[in-house]
Amino acid sequence: MSPKPNSVLSYPAEQVRQYDHDRFMTAIFAPVPVREHLFALYAFNIEIAKTGEIVSEPLIGQMRLQWWRDTLDRLYAGEPVAHGVARPLGEAIAAARLDRTDFDRLIDVREFDLDRGPPIDFAALHDYAEGTGWPLLALALRIAGGEGAAIQQVARQAGTAWALTGLLRAVPFHARQRRLYLPADKLAEEGVGIGRLFDMKPDPGLVRVVRGVAKHARRHFLTARKTIRGLPRRARSPALLIELGLFYLADLERAGWNPFVLETRPGRRFTIAGLALKAMTRRY
Repeated sequence: MSPKPNSVLSYPAEQVRQYDHDRFMTAIFAPVPVREHLFALYAFNIEIAKTGEIVSEPLIGQMRLQWWRDTLDRLYAGEPVAHGVARPLGEAIAAARLDRTDFDRLIDVREFDLDRGPPIDFAALHDYAEGTGWPLLALALRIAGGEGAAIQQVARQAGTAWALTGLLRAVPFHARQRRLYLPADKLAEEGVGIGRLFDMKPDPGLVRVVRGVAKHARRHFLTARKTIRGLPRRARSPALLIELGLFYLADLERAGWNPFVLETRPGRRFTIAGLALKAMTRRY
């Protein structure tokens, strides 16, 4: 029988259920004692990730991110912070002895979201995906009970791939906001006009750009899948993102690598039962 969330969710858990449902599903497969710590971590990520979407000026966004840096100073000093996400995050930090460096990297890379321009090339896109995906998954694996070099090996591959996959699936969402997270040089090479993309009328070359990024993400997922055995079984639930990511890339491929088509013909929803099956067959 698959794990189920509590009937009454904590504030962090409810935030994750609403705004990061994929990670919510993976978290309920974690050992019960660490589940709330994972929800606190993921809720923190939601807080910083939405900064670029909710602020009207870069300076306001920088102030919001700085608030989290200052809050982490207090949490690592053992001070209580009366905030719905910060308070349980402090408990997670203390319980799992989480590395402050990972939090700093997550916040620093979110400053890119305050700039409306796209990544200049694939290397810049990869750096952004790595910066948003790798530290977060490393922290989650640590919370779940992972130890040693295996954490970083899995987190770097799977975290980066998950971030890339999410950016591809979110192309229509970002286009409506007149934002873009695809490499500008590749779009130019394929003759993709950014203005037309923002008008929801992408040029045909878009699918080639998306396909190239997607295949890179898939390679990372498959590499991570091979290294997952280096983690204790109790610590593997955050890495179920590997199976979800491969599932979403398969949906994108069926849509001809066109995120706009995928949006009009939503892919199959990955259910808790489906994730449980993957967990069992992959021996997570």
